[in-house]
Amino acid sequence: MSVRSDVDLGRRIALLEAIRREQKEWDVIAPLYGVTNPAPPWRTSLIATCECLAVSGALPALERRNAEDELAKSVYGEVSAPESELLALVHTMLNRGLVAEGELASRMRTVRSRLEAA
Repeated sequence: MSVRSDVDLGRRIALLEAIRREQKEWDVIAPLYGVTNPAPPWRTSLIATCECLAVSGALPALERRNAEDELAKSVYGEVSAPESELLALVHTMLNRGLVAEGELASRMRTVRSRLEAA
């Protein structure tokens, strides 16, 4: 199965563009907090989410990887991995209607407020 032709992978998504522009890659921010682990704490959740989407058939692994490759070329080329993987996954999920942009923005605000309160 190939990437759905009705999904515009080159479409810029405002919420993800804001994240992309923040340039908060793990390798840059981790030392600011004294963290030496080279892997971001959310990497395991990213992998698990990809696996769950693949097993459920909502987003087969090959389609996700093809979309990720295309998005890396067209939209997220300047973002380092694994952040580009995360942005590509969310981009694909938004395009496919697996998550709504408003719902994602709301959850992001919740997480940000928890982090800022800590």
